[in-house]
Amino acid sequence: MRLLAINGSPRRGGNTDRLLEKFIEGAVRAGAETRTLVVCDLKIEGCRHCDACLAKGQCMVQDDMQGVYRELEAADSIVIGSPLHFMSVSAQLKALIDRCQAMWSRKYVLKIPPLGDVRQRKGFLISVGGRRSIPNLFEAELVTIKTFFRTLDVSYCGELLIPGIDARDDIMKHPEALEKAFEEGRELVEKS
Repeated sequence: MRLLAINGSPRRGGNTDRLLEKFIEGAVRAGAETRTLVVCDLKIEGCRHCDACLAKGQCMVQDDMQGVYRELEAADSIVIGSPLHFMSVSAQLKALIDRCQAMWSRKYVLKIPPLGDVRQRKGFLISVGGRRSIPNLFEAELVTIKTFFRTLDVSYCGELLIPGIDARDDIMKHPEALEKAFEEGRELVEKS
């Protein structure tokens, strides 16, 4: 089983990184092969909405997103990590998601599998948000991620959403959350 981890956090060594690392550790323990993409290390231009992808389901912009498309196609499962930024995913991750318009075109316009085949894939979200008192804190982010996975024909199978985590090492005060991330990674692989 090949797990693709997409790290959408612009902060290296922060809370999202640590949770994602624990998730990956659990997946590896269960036998997964993993690959991690750190989105802020990639050069990904925003979608131009030029509609070139409507013709062949391929984006005309040549940047690091071309490699992301290949990684998505090769993955059996995908875990996305992102802190909340203005109630949704980070800007870096949003650019990656928007560039999957080419996959949307494959699925809805060209009527072909968005990731090149019809095998069952699973998706999982890890996110932290600084606020505790806001009802439905992760609601907008969940809409974005679930829509992304639906477009790619990836079955959304769960999330680890932790409020009240903002400063760099806040997650270290919550060892139960780190253990939960490990267990979720292990379970994702074992149930696949």
